[in-house]
Parts: sequence; C-alpha cells; structure tokens
Amino acid sequence: MTTISMHAASVPAFARMLGNMLHWLEAAKAHAEARKFAPDAYLALRLAPDMLPFTKQIQIASDAAKGCVARLAGREIPKYEDNEATLDELAERIRKTRDYVLSVPAEAFAGSEDREITIPRRSGDPLKFDGLSYLRHYATPNFYFHATTAYALLRHAGVPLGKGDYLGG
Repeated sequence: MTTISMHAASVPAFARMLGNMLHWLEAAKAHAEARKFAPDAYLALRLAPDMLPFTKQIQIASDAAKGCVARLAGREIPKYEDNEATLDELAERIRKTRDYVLSVPAEAFAGSEDREITIPRRSGDPLKFDGLSYLRHYATPNFYFHATTAYALLRHAGVPLGKGDYLGG
C-alpha cells in the first residue's frame, strides 16, 4: 500500500491551485482591458446577495491554505491585513501565500496527522480535530470551496476561463 505524507497531501495541492488563481486574475485583467472597464470591478462580485464578495473569497482561500500549513506544522499562522483593494493586491496576497506554503519544510509536518488542531469560532465552542481529519474534512474542502467560488465569479462575469484553467497545466 502506498502512503502519502501530510506535507505531500497539502503543500503541492495548495501551491498549484494558488498558482492557478494567479492565472485567473491575469485573465480577468486582460478581459476587463479588452472590454474597456476597470479590472477592479470584479472585486465586489457575488453569486448571491448573502455570499461574500470576490475579494473575501480570495482572502479566505489564502487564509485556508496558510492556516492549514501552519497548523499542521505547529507554527504561528502568518497574519495578513485583509485590506486588498485591487486585483494586483489580491495577486500579491496569493503569491505571498504560495511562497509561505512552499517555505515550510516537509519535516515540520512529522506527526501532524495526530496533532490536535483547534479552530476558534466567533460563536460556540471551537472545532477540534486530529491533523488528518482537519486536512481531509475541513481545511482542504474550505480552501477549494473559496477557490471554486472565486473561479465561478470570474467565469460568471465573462472571463474566458475553462476547466483547464481551473485544474492548471
């Protein structure tokens, strides 16, 4: 039976999708320029009135990736200000997140499948997981939910993206 390390199950997937997200932002900028409107018009897009806008989708996907890696590695989570106001600033956040994720060595993940992970919540008791359950059932789905929502917002706005752009090359 083949086994996979916690590092291998997280870092490459996060890094790849974050890179794909950079491509989506470049495609959005090119689409806006070709249609002669400000690229930052995408920032307020929502799929439904009660959903968070595009900017928050990118910020939360970033937070999910860096938070997962930091928690599994037993490190302090890098704090970002959540003050991005342009596509370029969102792209910089994604690059910074990808750089952080890739900077954590595989050795730092040793034993993380059994590490207790506690996620504070605004209301109610914190969520508690072992590392493997956290990665499989919380962090990864949360990351992909927000990444997919960002992709869908751009696609809905007419940005010419397809499945290959989502999955990457």
